[in-house]
This record gives sequence, C-alpha cells and structure tokens, in this order.
Amino acid sequence: MATNENLPPNVIKQLAKELKNLDESPPEGIKVGVNDDDFSTIYADIEGPAGTPYENGVFRMKLVLSHDFPHSPPKGYFLTKIFHPNIATNGEICVNTLKKDWNPSLGLRHVLIVVRCLLIEPFPESALNEQAGKMLLENYEEYARHARLYTGIHAKPKPKFKSGAISESTTALNVDQTNTSVLNADQKSTTPGAALPLPCPSPLAPSTTSTRGNGKEQQAAIAPATDTGVSGSTVAAAAAAAAPTTQKKEGGLAKAHADKKKMDARKKSLKRL
Repeated sequence: MATNENLPPNVIKQLAKELKNLDESPPEGIKVGVNDDDFSTIYADIEGPAGTPYENGVFRMKLVLSHDFPHSPPKGYFLTKIFHPNIATNGEICVNTLKKDWNPSLGLRHVLIVVRCLLIEPFPESALNEQAGKMLLENYEEYARHARLYTGIHAKPKPKFKSGAISESTTALNVDQTNTSVLNADQKSTTPGAALPLPCPSPLAPSTTSTRGNGKEQQAAIAPATDTGVSGSTVAAAAAAAAPTTQKKEGGLAKAHADKKKMDARKKSLKRL
C-alpha cells in the first residue's frame, strides 16, 4: 500500500482510481507507472507521435505532485533527453496546463495527453530551450534534424511498464472475485437437495440365487439384511422370496415324521403275528 506522507488520504484514494483507470485503459501512445510506496511521483512512457521528429522514440517523463495537490499543479519533467523548444535541458516541461491554465478538476489523463500533444505542436514563443525555439522558427529542417538525432540516441524503446500491475494500492481497489466464485461453486455443489452420486452396490447386500438340486429349484438368501443399509422394501422382498422355501421344508419334515410312525406301527403288528 502507498505510504505517502505528503498527500492526504482522500487524494491518494482518488489518485489510485485514476492510475488504475490509466493502467487498464491508457491514452494512445502513453503508458503509466508509479512507485506504489509514493504516489507523489507519477511516471509515464510516451511514444513519439508519427510524422514528427520524435517518431519511433519512447520518452520517459514524470509528474511530481505537491503536498496541496490538486489545488496546485504538478511539475513535469522529461527523464529522457529530448530536443524540444518547451522542454529545458534539465527536462523541465513548460506548458500552460501545468501553469496558469491549471484547474483542480483536471486529471492525470488530461495532463499526459497535453504533454504528448506538445511533441506534435511545439510553442517556440514560450521556449525553455532557446536554441530549439529559435531553430524551429528560422529553419525547421535543421530543428527536425537535431530532434531526430536526439531521438535516435536517447529515446530508444525501453521495456514498458507491466500492464495490470501498477501498484498494490490500485489493484487493491478491485476485489478479487476468483476465490469467491470458486467458493460459491463449491457451496452450490454441496447444498441440501443436490444430487449425489449413487454408491456402488455393497458386496454385503442381500440377494437371492437359484440352484438346482433333485430336479427342484431352491432359493437361498445370502447375507443378512441387517448388515446393509438398504431400504425396508428390499428386505421385505427378500423375506417374501425365502418364505415359500421355509414352508416347504417344514411341511416335508412333518410328513416324514408321520410316515415313520406308520412304519413303526406296522413293524409292531408283524411281530405280534
């Protein structure tokens, strides 16, 4: 998070929103960067406009914000050497937007666009670099040659600021929805009433098999129903299937017992004879 002591918290918050917007939707030919520990210095890479002596060059500049910003304008400096009437040899920028035309309602986007427009249309009447201003008025071709020479030597393209990573403070304004969405998806998948996958059949589940013995089909229940978690209807069906077999066995035993009694009675009668 930014820890700037020169700017009040409300200004830092506003700047963070502006910087985030500039990072996500930069003006044409401008890319912004910032030290996330100090919002009072804003950096920008400006591409030289096509059709000017600054074409194919990338110029780094900075805006230094005062402690009472936005009531007072920032100061602008080019860090890349440039031959331009309105830019001093020390890099200081002279443009009315940063001086008498300043308005607290102007944002950083407006300031940066004005600075880039200055590369397209210089104002030699208010020159900080007198040599460049005089040359522009008297001999444009010579001025353009000097400007192109500086551009070729000092304004070689540099690695641009990384998109989407200006600072922790600006990205902190975006609530990361990724983890939240994943969590919500997990919660939805485990809500009551949600369809759950059916378990594999248990090897202990009751079942019936038919075997052939003595020409008759016999049914036998395998595994007790109490060892499973199946419903009562399944248990009842298994019991019903086993009931006829049990009744047949009991009837057969009673008949055999009666026949034995008859045989014993006949044997006794034969002995008497």
